[in-house]
Amino acid sequence: MAYLARRPKTYHLRLMLLPLIVLVTLGTFFRFIVSGVEHAPANWVIASFAILIVGKVIDCAWRPEGMLKVGEEKLDVFINSSNQSRAQLYDALELICTQRGIGWKFGVRVHVPKEHRSLERCAFLWQTLASALRNFVVIDFCESFIKLVPGVGSPEGGTIFKPELPIPQRYILSTAVHVATGSMFIAGFQSLYDVLTLIGVGLLFNDPSSWPPLLDHPWQSDSLHVFWAKGWHQALRETFFIYGGFIGGAIAGNVGTVFGTFIGSGLLHELAICSHGRGFDPQGMLFFVQQAPLLILEKLWTRVTGHRVRGIYGRLWVYFCIVILGQSLADSWHKRGLGGGYIIDPRISPTHILLIPFLRRFTEFLGLHSIPAPFG
Repeated sequence: MAYLARRPKTYHLRLMLLPLIVLVTLGTFFRFIVSGVEHAPANWVIASFAILIVGKVIDCAWRPEGMLKVGEEKLDVFINSSNQSRAQLYDALELICTQRGIGWKFGVRVHVPKEHRSLERCAFLWQTLASALRNFVVIDFCESFIKLVPGVGSPEGGTIFKPELPIPQRYILSTAVHVATGSMFIAGFQSLYDVLTLIGVGLLFNDPSSWPPLLDHPWQSDSLHVFWAKGWHQALRETFFIYGGFIGGAIAGNVGTVFGTFIGSGLLHELAICSHGRGFDPQGMLFFVQQAPLLILEKLWTRVTGHRVRGIYGRLWVYFCIVILGQSLADSWHKRGLGGGYIIDPRISPTHILLIPFLRRFTEFLGLHSIPAPFG
């Protein structure tokens, strides 16, 4: 489909192939689910990838003009030459791999974070490797912490709001689990991107500048607009437009685009978490859907007061919307057993091998209750 999207006069052929490719993609996913409740994270990733592919296929199929690069007005007429064929094949591969659309018309408005690494190839690779290792440690620590929370760390799942605890401790724990879950996702995205960057620059000899940073310090955002449009990764931006943003925009203009985009985001995340057979939970979509009115509220604040949301109060606002209001999302996921599966095998986990045994011996030395062993 990506190859046809770079060929002129293929619009009707792309539309004809669309249902077949979608059915094959989804059919392949449902036949290759990893069995076992402990593999929930793996199925979440596989399901997300399948939904992502479907969105990419739809994006390539529905545009009559095809997929254009920045500066192109239309696709060149195909010339049957080996050089032209190689160029179109390379374009198709680039289109398949690109998520943010850098250099393509569909990504012309995407925010690209400033590069903080050296663009000298060897130094760039070392810094990227160091980033991958740091993120591995963050994932490992956060996952190990979640495994220690009764219920939440089991494949059967459990709420992050423990009713047996007094209210202050209950919400301190739920906030800690939620922050650990979010940090694990941030580190996971960054770690995967670091590995792909190492492959692209180290093995395929891509220019380092073609792999700009994925995230732009999301925890430093001082408005929801900055958080979602710049701080958070933009890798699924076009996918969310496909699953809701374009439809919402056609119905209700800019407001519809905002609502539709977050509905599309909620659908992608909820369908992915449903992949291990624990059902659909509307609470899982609430966090994403509520972001739209919160963003509109920011716009109204600016219009009424004449001042943008920013500074320390803007950062507190972001933390309230993401860390406090977002706990319903983490609760929905963990009640369905997401925290019970393993992302990092305990046999290679520094936390499991070094930190937890040390803490267990330390608490025993103090005469306190020993730290429970994580699941598995």
